[in-house]
Amino acid sequence: MCYGIELTAKETSTTSTATPVRLSFERRMEEVKPLKNEINFVVMDYLVSEGYPAAAKKFAAEAGIQATGDSLAIRARVEIKNAIHRGDIQTAIDKINYIGNQILEKNPSLHFAILRLQLVELIRMCIASPDGDIGPALDFASNVLAPRAPTSPDYLEELESTMALLIFPHDDLTPPLAALLDPELRRSVANRVNEAVLVDQGSKRDSHLRNLIRLRAWTEDLARKTKRDIPESLGIGLDLEEEATAGENDVIMRDHEHGDDTESL
Repeated sequence: MCYGIELTAKETSTTSTATPVRLSFERRMEEVKPLKNEINFVVMDYLVSEGYPAAAKKFAAEAGIQATGDSLAIRARVEIKNAIHRGDIQTAIDKINYIGNQILEKNPSLHFAILRLQLVELIRMCIASPDGDIGPALDFASNVLAPRAPTSPDYLEELESTMALLIFPHDDLTPPLAALLDPELRRSVANRVNEAVLVDQGSKRDSHLRNLIRLRAWTEDLARKTKRDIPESLGIGLDLEEEATAGENDVIMRDHEHGDDTESL
C-alpha cells in the first residue's frame, strides 16, 4: 500500500514538472467566464465602429439583440472607407468635408496623409501606361502638398519619397518606396480617417475589441519582462489564426472594393 502511494506521488511529480506552466496558466484562463451578453456587446461594437453595417444587422438578428449605431453615420463612414480603398481619394475628401468640414483641418497630420495618398494615386495612374501624363501629379504636388511640406520635416521627407516614384523603375523599388504603392497604405489611411470621423461624431476612436487586444499585448509583454510563468507562445484563442490573419486584409479589401457592406442598419 505504501509502495503504491509512493509511486503515485512520483508520477504526480513527473507530470507536474512536464507541463506545470501551461497547465497552471490554462487553468486560470478557464476560470474566466465572460458572459454571453458581454461578448455580444464587444462584437457588435466592433462591427459598428469598423463600419460593417450589414454584418452588424445580421449579427443582431442572429444574437437576438438590438442593433446599435446611427445608420446614416455608419453608411457615411463606409462610403468614405470604400472610396479610399479603391483609390478615389478626392471623393473621400469631399465626403469627409460634407459630414464635418473641420475634421481634416483639426488633424493636419491626417490631412497631409490623405493628400499624399492622393498624389500616390495620381502617380499610379500616370505610370499605368507608357504614355501616361505626369503633369497632373506634378501640378498637385506643387500646388497642394509643397506649400504644406515646410511646416514639418516629416512632411517634406514624405513628399520627396513620394515624388521619387516618378524617377525610379517600379519593378525595382526599394522597400520604403514599394510600400507607397502597396494597398496597405490605403487601408492605413482609411483606418485613420475612420477614427477621426468617429471622434468628430462623438464616438470613441477605437472599438472595445481593438483596445482589449492592445491591453492583452501590453499585459503579455509586462508578464514576460517580469519573468512570470506563462507559456512561450500565446494565441488569441482562434483556430488557424495565422492563416486567417494572413488572408484577412485581402478579404476586407475585396469586400470594400465591391461595396459588399454598404447596407444600412
